[in-house]
Amino acid sequence: MSNSRIEGEIARELTGLAELDLDGLRRRWRRLTGRPPPEHITKQLLSRLIAYRIQANAFGDLDGQSIKLLRRIAEQQTKGKAGTGVPTLESLNVSSRTAKSLAPGTIIGREHGGTMHHVMVLADGFAWNGTTYRSLSEVAFAITGTRWNGPRFFGLRTGDKKGVGTQKYGSQ
Repeated sequence: MSNSRIEGEIARELTGLAELDLDGLRRRWRRLTGRPPPEHITKQLLSRLIAYRIQANAFGDLDGQSIKLLRRIAEQQTKGKAGTGVPTLESLNVSSRTAKSLAPGTIIGREHGGTMHHVMVLADGFAWNGTTYRSLSEVAFAITGTRWNGPRFFGLRTGDKKGVGTQKYGSQ
């Protein structure tokens, strides 16, 4: 079956979820997972969980490393350690070496000047605002007009060897 045909079928299936009531969604969950649906869950959230599972079954789920990272973020949120902001690599004890090997398709973001900027990692560079750049430093320069270490600007580095302060995701 072709990808476009599969995508069309998935799109129709996802659209059909909106027509189901809570009982219908619960039946769909059970058919999809073989387990009873989570109790006391809203129709909207159950619909989103089903949509995710349908897409993950068709196109692939998260890799093990991403799942572990998301679990650590959830644990920090539960324990109140993550604060009010977005978790940083530093707060998650994630090595900047790991961050350097961002997979194509990864979206990284940074707020600057009151605007949120999203950059997509490509196999041969980085896409921002309709332009492809060779490095994150070039993207940071395009955003700010000043020279930046790109990984530091985007919060992928938590500090340098001299022990100078950390640059956290979303701060300026």
